[in-house]
Amino acid sequence: MPAKAGQVTTEDAAADSAAKIAAEAQKAIADAAKRIEATVQQGLEQLRAQSRVYADVAGEQVDEAARIASEQIRARPLAATGAALGIGVLIGMLIASRR
Repeated sequence: MPAKAGQVTTEDAAADSAAKIAAEAQKAIADAAKRIEATVQQGLEQLRAQSRVYADVAGEQVDEAARIASEQIRARPLAATGAALGIGVLIGMLIASRR
């Protein structure tokens, strides 16, 4: 039976309902994407902050090790020269044995 002018058919109501559901789903997906993006950004900021702290600590430890090594070399120059020579010979032997 054809619909009369001004009457809404069940198909029109179903189409409107489906369109509303689709619009709500799109909005929910967009909201979820925004929340995920914010969470990821926050995690990245925390990671950057932690990596800065670790880099600073590592830099301080390297500086301290260099200072101690420099002091030891100045205190015992002959021993340091001998150690460097021994390490050089070992590295040379390792390189020569691979050929």
